[in-house]
Amino acid sequence: MKLLYAEDEISMSEAVVDILTYHKYNVDAVYDGADALAYAETEQYDGIILDIMMPKLSGLEVLQQLRKKGNNTSILLLTAKVEIEDRIQGLDMGADDYLPKPFAMGELLARVRAMLRRKENFTPDILKVGNLTLNMQSYELSCNGQSFVLPKLEYQLIELLMLNKGIYLSTEDLLTKVWGYDTDAELGTVWVYISYLRKRLAALSANVAIRAKRNVGYTLEVEE
Repeated sequence: MKLLYAEDEISMSEAVVDILTYHKYNVDAVYDGADALAYAETEQYDGIILDIMMPKLSGLEVLQQLRKKGNNTSILLLTAKVEIEDRIQGLDMGADDYLPKPFAMGELLARVRAMLRRKENFTPDILKVGNLTLNMQSYELSCNGQSFVLPKLEYQLIELLMLNKGIYLSTEDLLTKVWGYDTDAELGTVWVYISYLRKRLAALSANVAIRAKRNVGYTLEVEE
């Protein structure tokens, strides 16, 4: 996991980087808000740790600019115990968590682990593959200004294929994951629902297709 850590106190930064590195994190350390923003915009991080009080740009200013530009990387703010308003403001701006200073290294590690777990488990409400989108709240499959509200089984099948784009899933996998382990449905049922979805993709003029590979399974691919 790659982290960005912004802290202007050099001794504190070195101590935290040592601990994080010991626990197998890859850490880029910066010492002011301007560098934090520049690194966050040019590198891909799994998480960002921002001290609020920094020269050039504060942690809150960095957070605000990142969120304004659509950067959704998980962010942990480090705050002084008296900065209650800053904590509230940071959470309202889109921070994922905060940790008051001074802190125990064990708690910092726990907060980082929790932050990264939330990132790994996060699934967006809108899935997108090619020019096709799936609203996971309304079951709406959309493309080119047209849409269908899918029945439950069709929705579950296309959702599974979109979440595993480019990966072949066997007919048995699709049957158990969509219909359940104790289903009485036969393998041919999967083919029937694949056929339904192919007709919907054609009607939407989507640039994605469900591909089949004999004795392997099905996958969703973006057409060139």
